[in-house]
Amino acid sequence: MKDEYQSVYDTLHRIYQKHRRKYQENGDSKQMCCMWSTDDPPDIIEGTPPFDDIEEAFGITVDDDTALELYDMYLDKAATRIVEMQHLQSPG
Repeated sequence: MKDEYQSVYDTLHRIYQKHRRKYQENGDSKQMCCMWSTDDPPDIIEGTPPFDDIEEAFGITVDDDTALELYDMYLDKAATRIVEMQHLQSPG
């Protein structure tokens, strides 16, 4: 389980770095919200490029409620939540 978590965290961190760099106002606080503009946050975050990348990388579906939940998390908590989602959403 620890290896699974570490793998998810590492992948999530790469996605975070990719999107965070687009917004110079965002420091490297390891908060998921930094993948979007904090000066002009989007009205809807579900279906935005960061979540598209997360869904594709982890084989999960992120609905609106989950998107809001993840948006408010730090990367370590979000990685744990993604591992849980993978187990819940995996077939069989």
